Amino acid sequence: MLIFHDPQCANYGSSARPEQPARTLRTAAHLRQTHDDWAWRVPPAATDDDLRLAHNAAHLKRLAVPNDFDADTPFFEGIGDHARRAVGSALAAMQAARAGEKAFSLMRPPGHHATGGQAMGFCYLNQIAIAALAARRAGAARVAVWDFDAHHGNGTEAILRGGDGILFTSVHQYPGYPGTGTQSFDNCLNWPVAPLSPRKTHMVALKESWEAVLAFDPELVLVSAGFDAYVHDPITEMTLETDDFATLGAWLNDSGRPAAAILEGGYSGDLPQLTDAFLTAWA
Repeated sequence: MLIFHDPQCANYGSSARPEQPARTLRTAAHLRQTHDDWAWRVPPAATDDDLRLAHNAAHLKRLAVPNDFDADTPFFEGIGDHARRAVGSALAAMQAARAGEKAFSLMRPPGHHATGGQAMGFCYLNQIAIAALAARRAGAARVAVWDFDAHHGNGTEAILRGGDGILFTSVHQYPGYPGTGTQSFDNCLNWPVAPLSPRKTHMVALKESWEAVLAFDPELVLVSAGFDAYVHDPITEMTLETDDFATLGAWLNDSGRPAAAILEGGYSGDLPQLTDAFLTAWA
């Protein structure tokens, strides 16, 4: 397993918010201790040319304006640079996957709520959408995005909807933030799952979404790996256990598809163990 991680991603935010530095600090420390044979690389930051694949000029300029984007998405000094590093990590993971590596981007901020022109839901730039579009630009004929975060990847869907050679799938809590993802259309397939649904119900939806990914016959799978569908996550009402995330990793491994995964949500103190379970089964 190849982990892309820049320790600078912990240099903003506070423990007062769910999306906090400890998410990556503790996860990186745990993975380094338990998997000393895994490789680690510091990725380069994304360029504005990369960012323009998904975001408009006004949005890129807005990242430098010292005003909060919404109640969940505050302005932090240097947040544009932090978000660019997260995008660069996703791009590096995508490129490694196309070269035959299993790659994971362990960075923050997350990205799947950011639309082409708006930061929201802890997300400032949409790294997985940019990685998908960059893969297409580099010659990948079919790219699938598999989003198992507890929240609908509304930004990814908005950016990739109608895109040639791209499939987006999402399994998420509904009702729940951001209140989208109730319908499927074009190249975007959604599986809303009611709060507190039994694990079996949720896993059936995840299996259906994974089968849709395989039916698309992608040359590359990009995973929005959010771990907030965990039963003990503080901001969702879902019921998955650690072993379920291992099952998702095993599906990815069994497929043999080139793939890269990108950390999205996951706000429990057990995030290091959940990430480990998924990556170990995939590796």
